[in-house]
Amino acid sequence: MGVSLTDIAQTLKDAKHKTKAKDARESDVTVQLIYAFNGTGKTRLSREFKSLVLPKSDGDTELEVSEVVGRKYLYYNAFTEDLFYWDNDLENDAEPKLKIHPNSFTRWIFEEQGQDRNIISNFQHYTDEKLTPHFNEEYSIKDKDGNNVTVGAFSEITFSYERGNDERSNNIKISKGEESNFVWCVFYSLLEQVIDVLNVAEPSERETNQFDQLEYVFIDDPVSSLDDNRLIELAVNLAHLIKSSQSYLKFIITTHNPLFYNVLHNEFKKGTFKKYFLKKNEDGEYDLVSQSNDSPFSYHLFLKTEIEKAIETGQLKKYHFNFFRNILEKTSTFLGYDNWGELLPKDTNGNINPYETRIINISSHSKHSGDEMVELTDDDRRVIKYLMNNIKEMYRFK
Repeated sequence: MGVSLTDIAQTLKDAKHKTKAKDARESDVTVQLIYAFNGTGKTRLSREFKSLVLPKSDGDTELEVSEVVGRKYLYYNAFTEDLFYWDNDLENDAEPKLKIHPNSFTRWIFEEQGQDRNIISNFQHYTDEKLTPHFNEEYSIKDKDGNNVTVGAFSEITFSYERGNDERSNNIKISKGEESNFVWCVFYSLLEQVIDVLNVAEPSERETNQFDQLEYVFIDDPVSSLDDNRLIELAVNLAHLIKSSQSYLKFIITTHNPLFYNVLHNEFKKGTFKKYFLKKNEDGEYDLVSQSNDSPFSYHLFLKTEIEKAIETGQLKKYHFNFFRNILEKTSTFLGYDNWGELLPKDTNGNINPYETRIINISSHSKHSGDEMVELTDDDRRVIKYLMNNIKEMYRFK
């Protein structure tokens, strides 16, 4: 028998981790990772969780509650993207702008925290270093009498593309995927600062006390229209950022993307972490099922198919080594090996080729730099083809 999303949210809020010590003490869970199919209710879950942390007071509207962000509860979901919208300049078709709703969330990030430079850097890292956002200098809102009142900086963003040799295409309308990525970079840049500030143990020594009351960070599906290579990088970078947190912050991450879930699951192998599969039943209620493995389905078979398809079409990329390592990790766990490297082919003396181990390590689960080549050399392609065939034959994959 299932439960409501409110009950699920309460379970996440109250999650405890029991230590293996003799006194079996309990501590708060640091990270809770949840996989759910699209349309299950992840965004609604984030709102239910918010209502537990920030109960609405009489007279509050949903918008006003949404603006109470960055105090006790910080969240990223589909509604975060709604804070940004396009002015397509339909009359002249010349100056499309990404507009910003001026509320406490956007003012906090852009004005109080001054995150515009970090946002630009992160956005270019995940898209294109030549694709440049430009923030306007000030914005105005209408007062109760309908008059324009200047209230601060940053109400709209335009985009340009730097072509080199001082050539530049201005007023570019970016794709929906790039727009989603931009909004995520807004949130991610803020999260970097939050964690950095709260890692200073003594509140009186922090550069700002605006984050002192923050307890929960809820992230719902930050991966939209990213290719697999960038998706892996985003997941790894997010995991490393969260693991760098030394404060009492607690994180909840939900996703419908199996690869994103898989990478985060493997990054959060140790410590006070819990992983779940959120299922919606036919009666409209829900089950939150604990996950001990790195995927609630046979994802390694999907990865195997993807590698074989890339080999057949000549489209092998560096991220396919990540897929291959993923297969090795799952297979080694299933067979009881301590290390995935033990599955690699050995020579007549029982030794593993160190180059093969090295190329897998270098090309998988790393923090890829923006300049790192994703194309493979001919030698690298031969290695992954050879290893894939060897694993299939030795362990009888079908």
